[in-house]
Amino acid sequence: MQNFKNHVRYNPLHHFILSPLTLVGVILSIVLLFSDHSLTEKIFFLILALSVFLASLIARLYATKNQDRTIRAELRLRYYILTGNRLEELEDKLTMAQLVATRFASDEELATLIERATKENLSPKAIKESIKNWTADENRV
Repeated sequence: MQNFKNHVRYNPLHHFILSPLTLVGVILSIVLLFSDHSLTEKIFFLILALSVFLASLIARLYATKNQDRTIRAELRLRYYILTGNRLEELEDKLTMAQLVATRFASDEELATLIERATKENLSPKAIKESIKNWTADENRV
């Protein structure tokens, strides 16, 4: 059962394989700068390693942004169904991280939690800690 203590998710291929490998590639290409190879080879490997590292980082950022947009749309719908009011009126007062944190709240506490987060400017961690009836989100990585 998902809760505050175990809600963080990792994508093993990204977090434990791709990211470390690309970081090793960047480090090795920097070490290569101090070797006997030609300047062209050094520059080529550095550009290649940085490109692969940045491509993997950008892919992850795009996926996270897309998940954020999906969560925002889901929250807007849930909030409207629960209150009859549009969430957009409160959204400008919350950061995306605060909005994302509220997704774990049950329907019974979502509206109250969003309004409290708006008034008290709760941190994402404080929002998650204040949830009494945790609703799991198994799809976000």
